[in-house]
Amino acid sequence: MHTTTSASAVVSPRTSRYRWRVVDIVVASVIGVAAGVIFWLWGQAWTPLSTALMFLPGLDGLLAGGWLFAGVLGGLVIRKPGAALYTEIVAAVVSMAVGTQWGPETFIWGVVEGVGAELGFALLLYGNWRLLGALVSGALAGLSTAILDTNFSSIAAQALGYRSIYFVAAIVSGILLAGLVSWLIVRALAATGALDRFGAGRQARSRDADDPDAA
Repeated sequence: MHTTTSASAVVSPRTSRYRWRVVDIVVASVIGVAAGVIFWLWGQAWTPLSTALMFLPGLDGLLAGGWLFAGVLGGLVIRKPGAALYTEIVAAVVSMAVGTQWGPETFIWGVVEGVGAELGFALLLYGNWRLLGALVSGALAGLSTAILDTNFSSIAAQALGYRSIYFVAAIVSGILLAGLVSWLIVRALAATGALDRFGAGRQARSRDADDPDAA
């Protein structure tokens, strides 16, 4: 008996793993929009918060992570190439549309920061969605904004000491606010069952406390 198999019916596990579903696009967009509103609110709070941190000039770099978590969070939830970049860009566009004080520059920062977050997951071959993946993604997102801020914003006019402290603080903020906090959010959401249609949710349901594949 002679049989044929259509090309569309043969989907490798890797292709299936990386293919975006409709639900991936919808949820990534929702994350991006919600994060964009938070970005805008964070921008409103930036002046008083940065003023409070000026006892050590440059320490205001610790606030940078408030604009970086969208990419890390999107990547951890969707677990597909491009998710971190997509959600960070959507968040930046929403923030800009609502009326951020940085105007069109917000989009440029969003793209570069999204690339940074994406590279963190790419360096781990899109195979580590645990805490390590979140922290690496957050660190590279922090590095991207540190480079932008210290070279292409008003911070570039500051003294070397200020810029050096800001640079390090921005990376630390990326690790903590974008990386660690996003990882904790995903774990909390997965525990409620809200992410059951995603890898993070399925792992949360099946793992025990010592499972090395914990999300």
